Amino acid sequence: MSEQSLVSDGPVLGKDDPVLRAEGLEKRFGGLVATDDASIEVERGTITGLIGPNGAGKSTLFNLVSGFYEPDAGSVSVNGVDVTGQKPHAIADQGMIRTFQTPRKPEGMTVREALLVGPHNQTGESIIPLFTSPSTVEQEERRSLEQAQEMLERFEIGDLATQPATDLSGGQMKLVELARGMMAEPDLLLLDEPVAGVNPVLADKLAGFIEELNEEGITFLIIEHDMNFIMRLADPIIVLNQGSVLVEGPPEAVRSDERVIDAYLGGPSE
Repeated sequence: MSEQSLVSDGPVLGKDDPVLRAEGLEKRFGGLVATDDASIEVERGTITGLIGPNGAGKSTLFNLVSGFYEPDAGSVSVNGVDVTGQKPHAIADQGMIRTFQTPRKPEGMTVREALLVGPHNQTGESIIPLFTSPSTVEQEERRSLEQAQEMLERFEIGDLATQPATDLSGGQMKLVELARGMMAEPDLLLLDEPVAGVNPVLADKLAGFIEELNEEGITFLIIEHDMNFIMRLADPIIVLNQGSVLVEGPPEAVRSDERVIDAYLGGPSE
């Protein structure tokens, strides 16, 4: 079978067990069409890459499926639940968490405390249990701190636990962002340029962590411009161009596809 035949024309839909299904997503900003009938499915257990040239609509698509933008048309479902137009926290409750290209450094928090922004549905999030079940709230807070420390240790940044989050480098914050996402125990983790501005040693370490998490059952959808990084990790790779899916397929077949070379790999870098 030729590599060309392995690459679909447009998205591959109808997958056996998609964690995320987005169909016909459209988003306009004034006269600008950011996404145009964009459809993707992310199969459970995969590391799926999302690439494309500048202005292709990758970030807009991320914002649409994660609830930061409301689509003008189309639908989004996570684990079979329709989440179209829902807020980010409601979508997160269905098992999908996203990270950001430039993680915010929380003011006045230690690194360990910053991780506690991740977990959802803790008893202490409501004021009533503070009076009716104070011991339960205290136990949950203590357990959350223990989990945060364990997560920091897992990503080899346990020694940073008590440092102010604002003191961290950009690369360290990428690790914290990944750890914070994992605190929510997601089924699907959306990573927005996880190695942008990260040195090669740390990028390699991040790739290893992602591979380990995937082996443990976490599904990933990753936007990334570092082609070596995404080609190492992702299968399949979805290529977005002019707001819709151009092709989808395995990494080496996508890399050699003439449409991809014309649209992205041979064009100016983003």
